Amino acid sequence: MVNAKSDPPRERRERARPQTVPTGGLGKAKLNPFGDLHTLQHLSARLARGLRGVFEPLLREEVRAWAEPLAVQRFADYRAERPDKLTAWLPLGMDDRTALLVLDGKFVLELLDLFFGGTGAAPADMPAEFSPAAEAMVARLGQMIAVPLTAAWEPLARVSFTVGRCEGNASMLANLDGDDALIVTRFGIAPGSAKPSFIDLVYPVSALKPHGTALTGKVVAKAAAEDALWQTALTRAAMNIRFPVRSVLAEPTMRLSKLMALQPGDVIPISFGQDVPVMVGNDRLGTGTVGTSNGHAAIKLTSLASLEGLTQ
Repeated sequence: MVNAKSDPPRERRERARPQTVPTGGLGKAKLNPFGDLHTLQHLSARLARGLRGVFEPLLREEVRAWAEPLAVQRFADYRAERPDKLTAWLPLGMDDRTALLVLDGKFVLELLDLFFGGTGAAPADMPAEFSPAAEAMVARLGQMIAVPLTAAWEPLARVSFTVGRCEGNASMLANLDGDDALIVTRFGIAPGSAKPSFIDLVYPVSALKPHGTALTGKVVAKAAAEDALWQTALTRAAMNIRFPVRSVLAEPTMRLSKLMALQPGDVIPISFGQDVPVMVGNDRLGTGTVGTSNGHAAIKLTSLASLEGLTQ
């Protein structure tokens, strides 16, 4: 019997995660009222790029960060899927609503050891609860992640994220019931070629409902508001640009032999019609009639080139 080759190790967390959500039967509410979640997935990809700047200083090396596909679950199912180990549940105030940052306890203790100059090793026997120093580390992580999170949401909506109190037990979280629908966004954090750790950013569906219109839109980015003062200053500057304006009364021609024989006092006859061209640079502005104004030679405009095609 020939042994089959083992599959290469996978970086993605080995657990089944639903990619689509059934609409539900009669009498059941839909878990996801937003339809496809492409906009939120795009937002998560933006956040993943920002997480590199958060974890590289903490892990002291280059970090690979990515966003995994979203999942929509009930809170009770999400809790049941998580390993029965120490977990940090950190509420993130989302204006007047709440999201959750969920961190594996082992990852938190590794970061804590690095922060105090260690090698980044977690205890062999994991404690049953977080120490005050570990809770402070979780709060610090929340504050650091809130910065790129706010920037990632900026094209979609202006949202302010605030850090709550870390809980080691999910049952202590306020305003979350087992039947509440959640949108789970998962991020992989891998220093160098090491095995990745995962953090979850969990949005209750109720917290996203105020942004439902933006989440179901096809365009994430929005145009920046026009600066009226800048527009006015630009217009004034453009209006003050100076152009040379000239009129060509006549362009007589003569043979080279006669041109070479010209002497001071010779007269070159010219003739021109009633209207003469008026030029701005090399472009024709229009035509005008030669005359005088206040004792000075002048040209009265009779037509503009830019309007000739409109007036006929």
